[in-house]
Amino acid sequence: MTTYPPAPLHQGNDAGPLGDGFLRVAPIGPLALETGGALPDVQLAFETWGELDAEASNAVLVQHALTGSSHVARGASEEEGWWDALVGPGRTVDTDRFFVVSINMVGGCYGSTGPASLAPDGAPWGSRFPFVTIRDGVRAEALLADQLGIHRWHSVLGGSMGGARALEWALMYPDRVERCAVIACTAASSAEQIAFAQAQLQAIRLDPAYRGGDYYDGPHPDAGLGLARRIAHITYRSEGEFEARFGRAEQDAEQPLGAVVPADRGRYQVESYLDHQAEKLVDRFDANSYVILTEALMSHDAGRARGSLAAALAAAPAQFFVAAVDSDRLYVPGQSRRLAAGLPGEVPVHTITSPVGHDAFLTEIHQLDAQLRTAFYAK
Repeated sequence: MTTYPPAPLHQGNDAGPLGDGFLRVAPIGPLALETGGALPDVQLAFETWGELDAEASNAVLVQHALTGSSHVARGASEEEGWWDALVGPGRTVDTDRFFVVSINMVGGCYGSTGPASLAPDGAPWGSRFPFVTIRDGVRAEALLADQLGIHRWHSVLGGSMGGARALEWALMYPDRVERCAVIACTAASSAEQIAFAQAQLQAIRLDPAYRGGDYYDGPHPDAGLGLARRIAHITYRSEGEFEARFGRAEQDAEQPLGAVVPADRGRYQVESYLDHQAEKLVDRFDANSYVILTEALMSHDAGRARGSLAAALAAAPAQFFVAAVDSDRLYVPGQSRRLAAGLPGEVPVHTITSPVGHDAFLTEIHQLDAQLRTAFYAK
């Protein structure tokens, strides 16, 4: 199985105890998928922090975003976690009190079965990897939770695509989720979100190196994946942040007006920034997994096959926590308000105030510490 990036320092090779923040992998067996496909032998990569209590009542599931991994917090590893500000000893999600679990979604490239994994014939799945929905990902996670002896989560929380997975946990398994936090996400992917996603997918699919997804024996579609990341990253940040950070400034000694033909000109700082973001993702992520997970997020619709969105949300028994970023232009705050309004009871929408945009759910999650502690994690 190919992993992206190559095996990190915190990686293990089984489901045994390795310490907080170390990757382990567990087989969950075959998985039938929502659109009719199937995976015959699925494994899920996951990490844990803390200890499960005798009643298995202190388990918290933290869901990663689109290109995120299961490495939520540093733990005993040498690698910084992407939500260290939220999860850890003495933090809001206190790993001295809670048993925290994070799982790499099926279809990803951080240890779980994905397109780069070997199919039964010994070749990478590639273009043959089946369509996976958010619900398929949650169904796979439920099988792993069974193995871990977790039959009811104290809480499930996530932002962006992680918020979609958290919401689906509460709707698919209402008896297994006591509390659910949906941050910088929505009840269903909107037309605009699907449009941005489609442009990213086309950037990858139109790269000649993509070869329909069967590129593992040759050059990878780095140009297409990099372009997809540029498109996505524009939506992850706000216009105000771009203007304040970069404006029309030139990149070092480069001159945007310094050439006779456009191909030879220098870059603006904002162009260099997007190039850097593209390079970082290409170094750590698989283009096929980007396609599979983006398609999964496009499929997100809490009302699908449940009568209506209103009916689906109204029946959810979990205690909900909903939050938005005030400058988010991908998952705009109004979508969080509509989600909260559809849930039972009075569900307030908490706000992260930041000029950053959507990514503030990662960089400024500390703004929700007091509200989350009061709602979910008070002693």
